[in-house]
Amino acid sequence: MITALGGGVGAAKFLEGLSAVIGSEPLNAVVNTGDDVTIHGLRVSPDVDTVIYRLSGHVDRQRGWGLKDDTFKCLSAISRLGGETWFNIGDSDFATHIFRTHSRSQGVTATETASRIAEAFGLPPNISVLPMTDDDVETWIDTPEGEMHFQEYLVKNKMKPEVLGVALKNIENAAPTPAVLGAIREARGIIICPSNPIISIGPILGLGGVRDAIRESGAKKIAISPLIGDAPLKGPADRLMKGLGLRVNSVQVAELYRDFLDVMIIDTRDAHEADEIKSLGIEPLVTDILMPVPERAAALARIVTSLL
Repeated sequence: MITALGGGVGAAKFLEGLSAVIGSEPLNAVVNTGDDVTIHGLRVSPDVDTVIYRLSGHVDRQRGWGLKDDTFKCLSAISRLGGETWFNIGDSDFATHIFRTHSRSQGVTATETASRIAEAFGLPPNISVLPMTDDDVETWIDTPEGEMHFQEYLVKNKMKPEVLGVALKNIENAAPTPAVLGAIREARGIIICPSNPIISIGPILGLGGVRDAIRESGAKKIAISPLIGDAPLKGPADRLMKGLGLRVNSVQVAELYRDFLDVMIIDTRDAHEADEIKSLGIEPLVTDILMPVPERAAALARIVTSLL
């Protein structure tokens, strides 16, 4: 069994490549839910849905999220009624959020709901998409314009406000699911996907017991940097890291995982960082980490699995 932790488009791309090279071996994708948000009264879980859509072959590859060939008539009707439309949800995508919200109202856990959605989209049976927790956790960003939900910062405000701080609301009351802890403890390899270390990996590691379970696991622990140079492959990782007083490079990412990490994979353009990573007690591996097409994601996944 292989267990991977992540969230966002980078994780989804890598997981697609990983699923292509592991055959029928079980793969557990532990996915961040700190990005979850309530829009139009519906509970949206962007990272979970992005992973399910991509691994089932239904993702809109041009955007990297949402469903391919989706239409936006509902959003247009909401606009006509004077509602906010900054969060771009397609008609078929709305159905997923309606289903999730109805399931919540019936007391169905996020884990069970994700499993039902994955089954409906035809995810391979050896792949499990596991929300990091069944409790609600939300990532909020402190800015000079006030505190705002991460999705407002990212989508509505297009990452423009300066980041002064990051808060994971309700993280202290949330718990990892038994499925998540079991996936970590039983894995032969634990992979940290090329995801934002602050708002994609950070919430998962912030759940009580997760870091301990990873440290105590006898599995090989490998992380893939989400950065090339001082820039993320996608998203606001650089802005968030700067806002928290962190260096924006792969060495800093490795340091965030220093207490459990065995290997850090960095891009060839960052080969000069290898020695500093090694000084942290982490083995660096330098290769091409860009994944513009599924074949490149699979090539990266082959490198990772060869280390397990």
